[in-house]
Parts: sequence; structure tokens; C-alpha cells
Amino acid sequence: MNAVIEDALKSLPTRPGVYRMIGTDAKGEEVVLYVGKAKNLKNRVSSYFVKSGHGARIAMMVSQIERFETTVTRSEAEALLLENNLIKTLDPKYNVVFRDDKSYPYLCITGDDYPQLRFFRGKPDKRHQYFGPFPSAWSVREGINTLQKVFQLRTCENTVFAHRSRPCMLHQIGRCTAPCVASISEAEYGQDVKSAAMFMRGQASDVTHDLQSQMETAASELAFERAARIRDKIARLNRLQSKQFVSSVSESDVDVIAAVHESGMIAVNIVMIRGGQHVGDRTMFPVKNATSEAMTSEELAETLESFIAQHYIGRDVPRGIVCTLDFETAALAEALSEQAKRKVEIVCNPIGEKRVWLRMAEENARLAIAARLRQSDTGNARLAALIDALGLPDTTARLECFDISHTMGEATTASCVVFADGAMQTSQYRRMNIETVSDGDDYGAMKEALTRRAARIAKEEVPRPDVWVIDGGKGQVGVAAQVLNEAGLLDIVLFGSAKGVERKKGMEQIVFPDRDEMISLPSDHPGLHLIQQMQDEAHRFAILGHRARRAKAREVSALDEIEGIGPRKKSALLKQFGSVRGIASASVEDIKRVAGISDELAERIYGALR
Repeated sequence: MNAVIEDALKSLPTRPGVYRMIGTDAKGEEVVLYVGKAKNLKNRVSSYFVKSGHGARIAMMVSQIERFETTVTRSEAEALLLENNLIKTLDPKYNVVFRDDKSYPYLCITGDDYPQLRFFRGKPDKRHQYFGPFPSAWSVREGINTLQKVFQLRTCENTVFAHRSRPCMLHQIGRCTAPCVASISEAEYGQDVKSAAMFMRGQASDVTHDLQSQMETAASELAFERAARIRDKIARLNRLQSKQFVSSVSESDVDVIAAVHESGMIAVNIVMIRGGQHVGDRTMFPVKNATSEAMTSEELAETLESFIAQHYIGRDVPRGIVCTLDFETAALAEALSEQAKRKVEIVCNPIGEKRVWLRMAEENARLAIAARLRQSDTGNARLAALIDALGLPDTTARLECFDISHTMGEATTASCVVFADGAMQTSQYRRMNIETVSDGDDYGAMKEALTRRAARIAKEEVPRPDVWVIDGGKGQVGVAAQVLNEAGLLDIVLFGSAKGVERKKGMEQIVFPDRDEMISLPSDHPGLHLIQQMQDEAHRFAILGHRARRAKAREVSALDEIEGIGPRKKSALLKQFGSVRGIASASVEDIKRVAGISDELAERIYGALR
């Protein structure tokens, strides 16, 4: 312990707060190594220096500490919020960080006269009802599919709904009651919406009771067709409930969280219960600081607490959180309750039904670790084979692959995909819209993309790769070599993979900028499989971005080409109908109703978009 730390420990307060452990990097510049919170700063910070038996990660961190800083807060809950913000801002080397910036999806029932059932992700609108969040887009679509089967709510967009003259296919297969053509009254449709919302809140038995009452009323009024429709809904609902894998009578909205540490990896699995029904699960891994084989139970509990804070602060929180490991939950529950404006309960090591949920979450986490290890083993084996076949440096670990996509020079898009840690790192994929080239010049487009990527690497905004893989032959590789030379990134190994005239897999030729001979690997070579995997991902990622960009450009240009439509009228049309497709499906009379659109212009728009 150095004198600076020894003196600082003597003056530490006994109040709650946040501490930052500080060391120096290879350049001699100060960096934050670790950020933590404490109920008692003096006791907590001192424990790092006077206590033995730390895990390998913490022991390594302590050996690098040169000084520390503290910030006193009014409460432990406030310290937790500050800790979470500092971890996101400072990205400390030794904090286990779980980053999942993608927002969770919801199932939405709109507030229209005939409400629409749809997928939603983003900022909620008070006019609509939202159910969730769900662990994946697939879970939401499964929920929509379920409600369509039972309650037959519409899923079509308002622009389509407003202009239909006959029922769509969904009505014909029994998935929609066709309110677009008044096949169901607004009152009866509203009852279906109410039942669907109750079902999503976990009130399935109440829904069944209400439907039975409605059926009896309809039968007593001799409305036998309506009674038969309600009978069919009850039957579909009963079939659905009999298939539920997990259901709960005691909890409606709860997340069950298990943290597992095996084979040097941490996995956290969240099982989501919404409306008393199991809607799916999701497993997350740290985005940095893969742990060593040795990790104490205390450190794993701290990791779990840190995950819950990182995951829920700033997001929707369920009423209950059930987790595997014991830690002091009061401050975290207080912070989440204050955020949610209602009580949030955190239960550690529960009994009964919740213990069964936890066992399921733990098993999911272990299976996810096993799957990732298998994937990593395969990826590492392929990488080792590639290193051997091409004579790459033994330390090669990170590869970036680039591709270009366009249609006759239109909406040119470049992609960069990343292979590291034995697998494709989808969260690190990037697209670039090419602006300086518009005539289908692949070389120019590749040069712009690589120049922009090289600049980010040189500024250390992204991790430095060991290898660049270019989807192309000698021309593209020559451009890439020029970019690397100009950027001073001469330690990055470069090669291209040319598919040849027939563009068949297994026929690729490997091109190096400083070798005359091309290299061909056998079609069953693991190293070639890694190259093919990267090229396929780069191509897929580039073409998805290109198609989206091209579709957006063409949609807007379809209106721009119509004489008499300026920015104001175009905006009014899109606001009224939602899209060019919505305008194209509208009648002349509907188009005339838009402010600023004359009879003559409405006819012109109608004719141009047909």
C-alpha cells in the first residue's frame, strides 16, 4: 500500500457514496480502473487494502491502484444511481459491464375506434395500451398470433384499414373479424379488445367468465350466430391455456434472474412472466472483462446486483424481481421503486413456486454458456486453421471483413463485420452510407469505407484489428493497401477473397497485396469456412442496409417526380396517409381532402401512383 492511499484511507467518511479506483495505462495516463458504491465508504474502500482472499480479477485490480477518489451521497440508493451513470460514462476496466442498448419490444393495442394489434418498440404514447416488455421480437409476434387466434383483432395499418372494400385473407382464415367492412359492430369489437387486454394482464379466468355470460345473453336473445362465435372464442382460449408451459397464480409481472459462473464465463438469464404467463427468456453475457476461473460467491453476487442496476435503471421495471444470490437489496429496491413510482420487490433465494422458476433460469444460463463455448471452440478451431494455412501471426484474434452493396450505383452501402473471441460479434457490426461515389465505382466506394474505418482505428475509437478481409480481388485489395499505408496502420494484415467468375463457394482465391501467387484452400478447409462465414455476414449486412436506404429514397422520389408537389404538400400527404403506399391505395376523393391538394392535382397523384 503506497503512502498516498494510506493517508487517504484515514480521512474517508463513514457515509454512503461512490468510489473510483485510479491507475495508469501503458501511455502513463490516468484511467479509472473500477467504480463501486458503498453504504459506508470507509469500511468498503478499506476492505480492498486490508482484507485478503480477493478473487483473481479484484486482486489484479488492487495491484494496479495508485489512488482513489470518492463522492459522498445522501443515501445508498443515490449512490447506486451515481455508480450506474459513472460505469456507463467512464467504462472502467475492471467493472463487469452488461450493455444492452436495444430497447425491449411491446405488444400494443392502439386507441383507434377499431383498435389495431401491433408490434411496438420505442417511446410509449398515452393514447394506446402497452403490454410487456417481452424478451424478444419473436415473443411479441407469438403474442400477436395468439390474440389473433382467440380474439381476432385487426393487425392492418390504418391506411389499409380505411380503404378496404372487402375482407382480407386474415378474415377468410379466421384471424380477423373484418371491422374494415363492418362485419362486426363497434361495440362487439370493443368487447373483444377489452377481453384481449384482460387476457394480457393475466385475467384469463375473468375473460372466460365474461365470455360465458355474453354467450348466455346472446342465446337468451336468440342471437345464435353471435352465441356460436363466443362459444368458439371460449374453446380457443381453453386450448391456449392448456398449452401454457409456465403459469402463475401468485404473480402477474415478475422477472426471474439467475447468474451463473462456469468455465470462466458469466451468464445472466432473465425469465419473464407477464400477466401470469411465461413469455420467454433472454441470456446476457458481459461485453467486457471475461472472468478468470476463480470467482468468489461474493463477487458473483456483486455482479448480479450490478447487472440488475444496469439493466433496469432507465427502463420499465416489473413489480417483482426474483434472483438467485443473496445481496443487500434495500438500496436497489428503493431506487427502482422511486423510478417506477410504485413498490418494486426484490426477493433473493426464494422458496416454493419462485424457486422452481429460478431453477429453470439457472438451467437456461448453463445451457447458454455451453452453447457459447461450443461456438467459441468451433470459431477458434477455424481461426487456428486459417492462421496455419495463410501464415498469419500467431497472435491473430480479431478480423474485420468489408463488403459493398448497391444497385447500379444507387444507395451505395458498405458493411464492416467483426470476428473476435471465437465468434462473429454482431453488436460491433457497422454500416456506412457511401456519399462520394454514385456511379457504381466499387473501388471508390471501398476506398471511402476503408478510409473512414481506418481513421476510427487510428483515433482508437474502435479496437485495433489484426486482419482486414476484403470481399474482392486484386483491385479492391490494392485500394485497401493504399488506405492502410496512408493511415500508418502497417501492422494490420490484409488479404482479399475473390469468388471468381462463377462465384461458387469453395472456389475462392485468397489475394495478398504483396504476393503474386493466389492461394486456394480445399472446400472443406476450416479456415476457408471462417472466410466464407465473414463474407456471408458482410454481404448480408450490407445488402440489408442498401435495400432499406434504396426503398426510402425511391418512396420519397415517387412523390418528388409529380409536378405540382413541393415539400409542404408532400409532408401533408405523408402525414395523412402514412406512406407512399398508403397514398397509392387512397381514392381520388380521399386525396382531395388533404389541405392544399386541388381536384386536378389529386387526379394527377392518383394516376402517377397507380
